[in-house]
Amino acid sequence: MSLPTNYLAPSGREEAWRFTPLNRLAGLLDASVSLTSTNSFIAGNLPTGVSFEVKKSSDLGPISTTTDEATLRVRQSAIEVSHLSISDGTELSAPIVLKRSVLGGTPEVSRLLISAGVNSHATVIIENAGEAVLAEDIEFSLATGATLNVISLQEWGPKTIHLGRSHAVIGKDATFNSLIVTIGGSVVRLLPTVEYSGPGASADLSGLYFATDGQHLEHRMHVDHNIPNGKSRVNYKGALAGDKARTVWIGDVYIRAAAEGTDTYELNRNLLLTDGARADSVPNLEIETGEIVGAGHASTTGRFDDEQLFYLESRGIPADIARRLVIRGFFQEIVSKIKDEEIEERLMSRIDGELEKVGA
Repeated sequence: MSLPTNYLAPSGREEAWRFTPLNRLAGLLDASVSLTSTNSFIAGNLPTGVSFEVKKSSDLGPISTTTDEATLRVRQSAIEVSHLSISDGTELSAPIVLKRSVLGGTPEVSRLLISAGVNSHATVIIENAGEAVLAEDIEFSLATGATLNVISLQEWGPKTIHLGRSHAVIGKDATFNSLIVTIGGSVVRLLPTVEYSGPGASADLSGLYFATDGQHLEHRMHVDHNIPNGKSRVNYKGALAGDKARTVWIGDVYIRAAAEGTDTYELNRNLLLTDGARADSVPNLEIETGEIVGAGHASTTGRFDDEQLFYLESRGIPADIARRLVIRGFFQEIVSKIKDEEIEERLMSRIDGELEKVGA
């Protein structure tokens, strides 16, 4: 796929890019910079009913359209696409784990498609670690009655630049549950987006992010209620500590005129732990029909709760430990959805370590 003939790299004046530090993207949006196509996932042993193949991009094109410049560059440059397929009726008790293999230091692109068959039920864990300069396009296709739980872990090293779009097309009576965790990286900009292809479909988009000195972590949700009787819930939590720590959360929910019976709510909460940190939170609702079950949004950004800290210290808990307990409690609602104690503790230990580095 070639870039549009009128393709222009973002200038920063566009709404979609006005928060992003474009000068830190290492050429990922520069049409004059060549991007290497990589198949960087390792699937390991797969259960019956699940396959993982690497196919030519020309044989397996995208299932969705986009105007996102980073994704357009991926689709132009990606020679191959990794395809994880879950057969009709497959019900898995254990998660499928996709681990990102070691990437190089040059700008790279990656495409991944995950297909969930009719009435299938599966959990997929995507693990990212190490250093990378990466733009990626991940798509999820859910057939009728499918349930797909996706846990995406960004545990990058401090120099990583990561631009990613993950888009789900949810079929009739299907359920898509997404949990995105972003802890590492220098600049991470993720676009979790959803559309519906049949009535009775449901999406739950959850996430947590933790930013420290100089990190820019950006998450931009878009839920397109284009079909009647769809449901969506969005719940993201973020914490920031250290000088010039920056997070951006944009939550866009669009209820089209045809999407009667829609039920949606989005929530974002941010916790500022030190001076010098900044969190931007922008929830948006666009509603074209009054025939809905409900639609709402909420956003809060505040300082550390000194009353909670005082309560714990008054019971003999040292201040540094008390602070970490409060932060763990803040994230617990999201972390508990992972349902893997080893991963949950690994993530919280990473956050504890980042807090120590900035003296928070």
